[in-house]
Amino acid sequence: MSGVIVGFGVIASIVVIGYMLGRIPLLGPGAREVLSKLAFFIASPALLFTILARTDLSILVSGPVLVSVLSVVIVALAFLVLGVVRRWGVGRTTVGVLGASYVNAGNLGIPISVYVLGDASLVAPILLFQLLVLAPVSLTVLDLANGSVRGFWPVLRRSLGTPVRNPVVIASIAGVALSASGWDPPAPLMEPFELIGGMAVPAMLLAFGISLHGSSLPGRAGPDQVPVLLAVALKSIGLPLTAWALGSLAFGLEGAALFSVVVLAALPTAQNVYNYATLYRTGETLTREVILLTTFLTVPVLFAITFLLG
Repeated sequence: MSGVIVGFGVIASIVVIGYMLGRIPLLGPGAREVLSKLAFFIASPALLFTILARTDLSILVSGPVLVSVLSVVIVALAFLVLGVVRRWGVGRTTVGVLGASYVNAGNLGIPISVYVLGDASLVAPILLFQLLVLAPVSLTVLDLANGSVRGFWPVLRRSLGTPVRNPVVIASIAGVALSASGWDPPAPLMEPFELIGGMAVPAMLLAFGISLHGSSLPGRAGPDQVPVLLAVALKSIGLPLTAWALGSLAFGLEGAALFSVVVLAALPTAQNVYNYATLYRTGETLTREVILLTTFLTVPVLFAITFLLG
């Protein structure tokens, strides 16, 4: 469990620094927005490009990958159905779906894959699915919901064009294409991407920490209480249980393979979700509280999974 402690320790320390920056405020009133845009438009694309460019795409064809993807889809659909029934609106329902299903596969999933599971490549399939399917679809919905496009053909053109205009998606596709080509670029060519990509995780965590200053305690009564608690329950309990049920009962996984898919499913909601909510100015409180609560709950959940399956 040293990987869990190390990963959460790093995240917590940077979030605390961000919170202190919100209290001072040393970077000015627009620091959160600047950091969020820096991460979304510049640093995150560079980071994802370098990670995916070095990923062995053969790992995408395996039982554990199908379990991870199907688990995310089932949980996402569960929140979507309830969001439609409760009439939470397109924007809040969309970011709620992300909060319930979008795992922190980057800055937390990688160290846990290395220190707990012993293989950093295990997190790559879920990272690819989130970047190439879940994020583009959700961002397209948010873009259309906040836009003024009307008519079938304009909406269709914008729906098809939004993902390829998104810098995160463009960088992800470029990284996958480079990995598939088999070409290993020289180090000097990749170093600028690595340096810029190194800003992504700190920028997202600092922006998240700044947002916590002056915020009320998560889960308190209010318009977001029910969607917050639902997203947290689905993410922290529903997703790992679904991964275990599918893996053991439907796909016959056992041992290390089953353990890895359940551990990855138990990761907290990614900071990217708050970044998306901030950029589209929808569900910011909802996503912030979901990220905070799922992050707190992940440690005991991972300890329980390790005790039962490890």
